[in-house]
Amino acid sequence: MFKKMLAIVALSSLGVTAYAVDASQVEKSIELKDGSTVYIFKDGKMGMEDKYGRATYMESGHVMETKDGKKIIMNGNEIWRVDELLHKDHRG
Repeated sequence: MFKKMLAIVALSSLGVTAYAVDASQVEKSIELKDGSTVYIFKDGKMGMEDKYGRATYMESGHVMETKDGKKIIMNGNEIWRVDELLHKDHRG
């Protein structure tokens, strides 16, 4: 019984670390013309923070304009990753 419990605890801790997001996973962040920020993760997926500092939805394939006038296309919609980044110090 003890070995089964130990195995469950070990497997559960692996699952928790798989969902942990830290700033090292962010390749770069780009400010947009409307004041929001797009985070590009190392795997190529993107997530968006609105101008009020909240993780927000952006449809994959949507064309966005950067502050300097360039156009980029949203790839993915990693709301949960951006939310984790923004609130990493606020959760227990």
